[in-house]
Amino acid sequence: MADASRVSFRWDSTRPVASPGGFDAFRREWQARLGDGLPLTTFSPATTDDFRVKGRVVKLRDVVLTDFHTALPLRTAPGPNGDEDWVQMFLVRRGAWIIDGSPDSGTHTVSGGQFLLRHGGRLANFETAPHTVAQNIILPAGALKPLLGGRTIKGPADGAEVRLLVAHANMVHSTVADLSPAGVQAVRGTLIELAKAVAMRRFDDVEPLLTPALAQAAKDFADRHLADPELSPTMLARELNVSVRTLQRAFAATGESVTAYIRHRRLEEARLALTAPSGLSISELAAHWHFADSSHFNRAFKKRYGQTPTEYARPTAVLPADAGSPRR
Repeated sequence: MADASRVSFRWDSTRPVASPGGFDAFRREWQARLGDGLPLTTFSPATTDDFRVKGRVVKLRDVVLTDFHTALPLRTAPGPNGDEDWVQMFLVRRGAWIIDGSPDSGTHTVSGGQFLLRHGGRLANFETAPHTVAQNIILPAGALKPLLGGRTIKGPADGAEVRLLVAHANMVHSTVADLSPAGVQAVRGTLIELAKAVAMRRFDDVEPLLTPALAQAAKDFADRHLADPELSPTMLARELNVSVRTLQRAFAATGESVTAYIRHRRLEEARLALTAPSGLSISELAAHWHFADSSHFNRAFKKRYGQTPTEYARPTAVLPADAGSPRR
């Protein structure tokens, strides 16, 4: 039996071949999956006539996560958007999301690299710039309204609390199919706690509920800075506004240390470079990924993949099962 406490689906109407009837297909899917639990916003005729958007939605009880990638602008129109009491968070990676608030709160533009958290009662009307990449999180108002106190909170998306919330939301998207009913309740609770942290601009770094999000946020940051010679547990702890000890404790729950994670990811990038025409020698790869020298790189690589970098790079080499497919 399907678990009604969780719903997820994806859509893609950005390709020209998929655009005719794209909005109608999206609306049918939304209504079939979400029903009356979250009314679909009323869009403008220009948007519904040429709906070029891809995205994904996850609903966990009364929390909804939506990712949008827009090829053309999205624009809502005045309409009955429901009588529920919602808190919304908008996080924009690229482009702009323009939120038309109430007469009291005015209009807010959330540009790339920013977030906005607001309690607005009904879902807000909005429009986007073309090629906007954004996340929208809809949360029940009960736990957050007292913290917001009527404020609209806006700021950079690279704050520690926002990074943890985004890391957790992305984990939810990737694992929702495997969540048990207890798991649904747990990740929902963590999303609300992290939204509270954004509202308060701080989080409880000893709260066990937040440990997986902290570890994932650190991994996400490390993955984007693997070539940085300064990348270290100290740098990651500073970026996430926690102590090194707290960060190490979060990683201990994953069975791998911070330093080991960075080393393994750098080895993986070096392995991929060996199968691509990068033009780098073994010693240059070792230096690029910040191994002490070629000998250190060779030993670490062989320990992880069962072959030296030179052996791995040979077209006729037989690769171990976890090292990728043989070159052709």
